[in-house]
Amino acid sequence: MAELHGDDARHLTRVLRAEPGQRYEISDNRSACLAEIVEARGERVVFRMIEPVDAPEPPVRITLCVALIKFDRFEWLVEKATELGVDRIVPLETARSEKGLLEAAGKRAARWTRIARESSQQSRRLRVPEILPAARFATSLDLESDHRYFLDENATVPLLRVLPSEHAPGDRVSLLSGPEGGWIGAERDAALKAGWKAASLGPQILRAETAPMGAIAVLVNFWMS
Repeated sequence: MAELHGDDARHLTRVLRAEPGQRYEISDNRSACLAEIVEARGERVVFRMIEPVDAPEPPVRITLCVALIKFDRFEWLVEKATELGVDRIVPLETARSEKGLLEAAGKRAARWTRIARESSQQSRRLRVPEILPAARFATSLDLESDHRYFLDENATVPLLRVLPSEHAPGDRVSLLSGPEGGWIGAERDAALKAGWKAASLGPQILRAETAPMGAIAVLVNFWMS
């Protein structure tokens, strides 16, 4: 048996009108299973487990270090990055980030976590990605990973050409993606000096929220091969 309490239970009982006998896929952030409701009252829903549900782990553990942008677009980014399978998201203040976003990000953290949780449920993920506290650009450069890449419209080498010839399931990959207007020269130099590899996604200029989605899809598919 499993129980659900609080806002999620209230949503099931009052919004979705859940009743005994209805079946849902549920997860405890470690495994997923098909379950049937045996009791649904107010802020308490009780499930009876029926059978496990296959929910494979992403083939690569991606930490997305991404520049803060306007919050409505950042929320879209969190949702889609979660669907694509990122392991962690680190919001960053960069030289060209709008002023005030770093300070305001703390008030949005709970909402971003909720969006990530709902997106995980929709995409049948076992684990909700971790959203770390917003930080300044320089702090991301020392992240420990097996492979580290930063997206740069000025780079001449496509992302696929800088990916490793040898890779294994579960490798840790960090991806650094910039703000509207791109990186300043000092940020490029700092990333290269810290050992990050610059890569391009093609000749088009992509929005700040679009570029990391394209790169994540490339990384996930590459590590599946």
